[in-house]
Amino acid sequence: MTIERRVFLSRAAGCLVAAGLGARPALADSEIPDRQSDDDAVLGRLVSVTGGPRNRPVLSVTFDDGPHPTNTPALLDILRARRIRATFYVVGRNAAAWPDLLRRMVDEGHEIGNHSWSHPRLTLLGESDLLRQIDRTSEAIYKAVKKVPVTLRPPYGLLRPSQARMIHARRAMVTTLWDVDPRDWQRPGPGVVARRIVSAAHNGAIILAHDIHRPTIRAMPTALDGLSERGFHFATVSMLLGARDWSRKRFGWVTG
Repeated sequence: MTIERRVFLSRAAGCLVAAGLGARPALADSEIPDRQSDDDAVLGRLVSVTGGPRNRPVLSVTFDDGPHPTNTPALLDILRARRIRATFYVVGRNAAAWPDLLRRMVDEGHEIGNHSWSHPRLTLLGESDLLRQIDRTSEAIYKAVKKVPVTLRPPYGLLRPSQARMIHARRAMVTTLWDVDPRDWQRPGPGVVARRIVSAAHNGAIILAHDIHRPTIRAMPTALDGLSERGFHFATVSMLLGARDWSRKRFGWVTG
């Protein structure tokens, strides 16, 4: 059965789904170094998440579908002015087109996640085509910043549980969804987007937004300031889930 976006909007869905760490073969024809992270034990237990621990006022703001040549730099300026870290789920073909933006993301402390190469419905793909979407994107990210993403966000939030388990076993990637959706993709206006984010935020939230939409960028100063006023602190997704900030070291595939 397909995982539908609305399933993960309920408050009860903020729990973590844990499983054992599977083997991680190297990417075909990859230059990615064979190297393990000290945080493998943390992220390795997780197959799919919709949120983080709720025992402290920390959350993650995430941005899908970029990078965008003008919106993403404006968003990075907003985040830098507030010293806020975010996670960017980039589309591979966009990452390949604007690698300088990925380098700026990493230089400024943000995390980069995998959002597929061309934004298809992954539930319609067989295993080899699905892995090709993931691997091409990871390669583009590695070429830009010499780091490999450890979390995947499926386009439209659609992924079968069996696919999430396969991706975890074959690529050691955590499928990362969300539990706060301001529906900015409907373009309701910056004020509405900001209000929805601030009002729905909670401890451990993973907030969905899109840096390809200009109104979303305009909503961010109000939204981020509102979250800070409510006492929330910001972390990348990996940090929210208990790992050190991925941008401080390499994550690599393990051959075998």
